[in-house]
Amino acid sequence: MDVYEAVDSRRAVRAFSDKPVSKDVLARVLAAATRTPSSGNLQPWHVYVVTGEPLAELKRRATARALAGDPGDAREYPMYPAELTSPYTDRFSAAAAQRYESLGIERDDPERPVKIAALNAQAFGAPVVLFCYLDRAMGPGQWGDAGMHVQTVMLLLRAEGLHSCPQVMWTMYRKTVSQIVGAEDCLSLFCGVAVGFEKEGVPRLRTGRADMTETVSFIGA
Repeated sequence: MDVYEAVDSRRAVRAFSDKPVSKDVLARVLAAATRTPSSGNLQPWHVYVVTGEPLAELKRRATARALAGDPGDAREYPMYPAELTSPYTDRFSAAAAQRYESLGIERDDPERPVKIAALNAQAFGAPVVLFCYLDRAMGPGQWGDAGMHVQTVMLLLRAEGLHSCPQVMWTMYRKTVSQIVGAEDCLSLFCGVAVGFEKEGVPRLRTGRADMTETVSFIGA
């Protein structure tokens, strides 16, 4: 699979099979991802790879919190700006509508938040979840570096025939995650990434993208 195909076929999968993922494959992907660029070569990320019983226990604890209507731990960073304007609100609403439909959850369902949180807490059935952390001393530039690292990992996973789903949702249960992975107090959870093989027979969601002319400007000849 070349890099163009990896980029084009990468999407957030929300239905994984229970087929195990080889530790050797995960190690190969994460070793290759060390080549991700970072300002000053700080390489500010630290990734915990969680599988097996530790992941099962994490899913049990997080799902219990979700079903109990737990609003989650105080956020260490906002997921979105306080006030979004067009065209960002338009893109957000369109993508949300597609997600709800693919998950079989009506948008006006009063239990929608709890149902979505519970599905996320199960990592959509994925047998592997990667948790990316940064030292709290890091700034916006290093958070950008971490984003490049996560994207590099997801593209390499595609090259291995795997799918993924980035989940910022895990920051809602960051204390539970830290208890399982044993993260040091100086580390802040950036996101989780569910990893696995796509479950067969499930409708595939592919959210739309803005036309390049909306986001790219060519300057010069």
